[in-house]
Amino acid sequence: MAEAAPLFSTPAAPVPIGGAAEWFVGAGGARLRAALFRPEGMARGSVVVSPGRTEPIEKYLEVAEILNRRGFLVVVHDWRGHGLSARLAADSRGHARGWRDFVTDYGALLTAFETRMPRPWLGLGHSMGGCLTLLALAEGETRFSGAILTAPMLGLQTGQVPVSAARLLARALPSVGLGAGLTSRETATPEPFETNVLTHDAARYRRNQDQVAAWPQLAVGPPTWGWLEFAFSATDRLARGPGTPNITVPLAVAAAGEERLVDNAALERVTARVPGARYLVIPGAYHEILQETDPIQAVFWAEFDTLAESVA
Repeated sequence: MAEAAPLFSTPAAPVPIGGAAEWFVGAGGARLRAALFRPEGMARGSVVVSPGRTEPIEKYLEVAEILNRRGFLVVVHDWRGHGLSARLAADSRGHARGWRDFVTDYGALLTAFETRMPRPWLGLGHSMGGCLTLLALAEGETRFSGAILTAPMLGLQTGQVPVSAARLLARALPSVGLGAGLTSRETATPEPFETNVLTHDAARYRRNQDQVAAWPQLAVGPPTWGWLEFAFSATDRLARGPGTPNITVPLAVAAAGEERLVDNAALERVTARVPGARYLVIPGAYHEILQETDPIQAVFWAEFDTLAESVA
């Protein structure tokens, strides 16, 4: 029997009734956390929710409830280096060492929950989680019947630093043992809502900030050069690797109309490599589509329902 893991609650984000977290083992014996949320009655299928960089399971409790109401069993997980899963740095910095362990972890997650997840399965990944969900499919994961991604990390915006320079540094610094160094001097001080580029929804933004304030062990700091090298190598694999055109399950990719973090042009190019995949832009959305206002989210959920009806 799986060992129970903590699952944190705040007044604005209570754990859904019956929701529970547990530990599972990933690549290299890493201790990783996942949580399962059951709908009332018989499930029509299962959805595996994969968060983005810095995001713990708790940020997706509302999403789990929405999916439960749609009749789906839901599994949400912490990637390695995130939430309560095994950290790759001594402090909260967001570190990574390539993409292969992430894909192995994802397969281990599915195996750990496989007997409890009614079919068909849908993958739902956001940002980094969207990139890794797609990468798992491209690398041969065949247990899903479809996938939908929100603002997946298929290309990065690098601000005032040219992408070519960022790529050069991300390749060079880890190769000389400096991969754990930070790419930014930014502090852990939360961005004011008024200047954030994640969501237009003040209440959800505050709720997510309050979660990390209440449970600081969930926090993930600025990315390292190692994380940036992982991001470039993962996106390059999807953009040019042999597996992307071999994805056969129905796929929808939702881009944010007011995106500031990932590269929508790259999203469109990579989506076009998957036969029959649908690419759509959600007008007015910032990066975190699943944390957006209800009217913006409604566009996404309509797309999700269309995909779900076709496979579940």
